[in-house]
Amino acid sequence: MKVVFENLTKAYPSRDKKKGGEVIAVNNFSFEIPDGKLIGLLGPSGCGKSTTLHLLSGLQKPTNGRIYFGEDDVTDVPAENRGVGLVFQNYALYPHLTVMENIIFPLQNRKGKDKLKKEEMHEMARETAKLVQIEELLYRKPNELSGGQQQRVAIARALVKKPSILLLDEPLSNLDARLRLQTREEIKRIQEQTKVTTIFVTHDQEEAMSISDLIIVMKDGVVHQIGAPQEVYDNPNNLFVATFLGTPPINLFKGKIENNKVYIGDNAILNTNVEDVSEVTVAIRPEGFLPVENGSFSCNLQRVEVMGRDISVIAEHECCEKPSFRAIVRSENLISLNGNTVSFDVLPHKVFVFNPNTGDRII
Repeated sequence: MKVVFENLTKAYPSRDKKKGGEVIAVNNFSFEIPDGKLIGLLGPSGCGKSTTLHLLSGLQKPTNGRIYFGEDDVTDVPAENRGVGLVFQNYALYPHLTVMENIIFPLQNRKGKDKLKKEEMHEMARETAKLVQIEELLYRKPNELSGGQQQRVAIARALVKKPSILLLDEPLSNLDARLRLQTREEIKRIQEQTKVTTIFVTHDQEEAMSISDLIIVMKDGVVHQIGAPQEVYDNPNNLFVATFLGTPPINLFKGKIENNKVYIGDNAILNTNVEDVSEVTVAIRPEGFLPVENGSFSCNLQRVEVMGRDISVIAEHECCEKPSFRAIVRSENLISLNGNTVSFDVLPHKVFVFNPNTGDRII
């Protein structure tokens, strides 16, 4: 099922009674989500991603704009009639019910021609439990399960009613690091197996990029970029997207463009055909540094961290916007680091240049 947002806006009354006005949680959002894809809705806390999910599910109504499922306008359709499966951050399982009873709960509310026999509901629950690999847990209570198992029960409950759209609201935030990795892989497997259109809300860019077909990056209710994860990482539209994506984060330096070269301090690091600009922000991905003797970018060496496959070089430069910056280099590429300085060449496709006032990308 494809999903279409058409000028979607959600505004709330301001809690500041003196100033009045409105708080815009989602601002004029238009996009078409292709059928059968897994979409990562990504951004910092308060950016509007959960509000967007609630508008999709029908839990909230938009202030302006329309929502379409396929060709059907569902903007005014009640939540229970939208055919949506919603998985909450805190699982929202009924503690007094078994796993089987939790899964079949949404099926018990069917009426008329859609009403199911008990045997049919149990069979559907068993099939769904097998899909999420919890078939041996059907007669346990939620308090007898681990966090990862409870999350699978919540996903099974959302899937058992055969939704046309699956919505996941920060589904991994309550899990430890190992379970997060395992469960996100399971979510991808389940989505590929069921082919259900899935929207996955998270503030964790690594989660979104690892399993999504497309990511939507939001801030302050505004969509900043939409695209395939690698495409967005390699070609950020603006400074916010560049800084939000990437672990370790991108390194920022004060620079300028002069005589068809990008400068950081006195170091000309990149050729360009852009006209002179007196002040720019130069952003370099940690993996964009290549240590070489007499490289174009000279820095003060702070320390070296050995990480096995890679080496992390921590260095200082007077134009860096933070006290230090981090370069990630392959261990075989590391030159002999003697003394207090280190020099790099930078990989052009890992360097981005932005207007420091607007955040717009220049190069």
